[in-house]
Amino acid sequence: MSRAGRSRPKPGSDRDHIRVRTAKGRKVSSTRWLSRQLNDPYVADARKAGYRSRAAFKLKELDDRFHFLQKGVKVLDLGAAPGGWTQVAVERVGKGNVIALDISPMKPISGVQTIDGDIMEEAAAESILAVATNGVHIVLSDMAPATTGHRATDHLRIVALTEAAFDVAVQILRPGGIFIAKVYQGGSEKELLTKLKQVFRTVKHAKPKASRRESSETYVIAIGFK
Repeated sequence: MSRAGRSRPKPGSDRDHIRVRTAKGRKVSSTRWLSRQLNDPYVADARKAGYRSRAAFKLKELDDRFHFLQKGVKVLDLGAAPGGWTQVAVERVGKGNVIALDISPMKPISGVQTIDGDIMEEAAAESILAVATNGVHIVLSDMAPATTGHRATDHLRIVALTEAAFDVAVQILRPGGIFIAKVYQGGSEKELLTKLKQVFRTVKHAKPKASRRESSETYVIAIGFK
């Protein structure tokens, strides 16, 4: 318990470092991941706030900056599991206004319509269009592929996912709509950015403080679907 009068640390603030001892049979990479999780303030804050993942803070930061999650707007969250972004979206736009899709089953969230599907398959887009018959105002994508450890390969995979999300967005966004997606800096995203600039009035980049410093991830914010 904290002492009376002592303020609670903000997400991302420094805390006492927890050392992880090596364990027999545990890989070095696993030990490193465990250490990062135990010492990540966003992981702890997500747990306290009831969010399913630390990624919830990324969406909150992006919305606090660009103010796109307004009450009543319709939102499609692609690659939603485990549900951190979906939770924030529901908090800010209201129940009944969010559709969440992921290839992995996701535990239900009150007020959210969930679709099980692979964004890389045409059937997923058909399922989304069948549910959102009048379109949506915002398409969100925090999707990331399983990493191989090979930087160039991982970059191409994330670009492919983002392009798939873009293909869905142009089918379902209402005029003036917004598309927000994770990309990794590496050069191959230039073609995607060109496509975005052709169909949106404004395209910006942002890296939330909740993104890990060592990560090359950033987010594109495309506003004003033509």
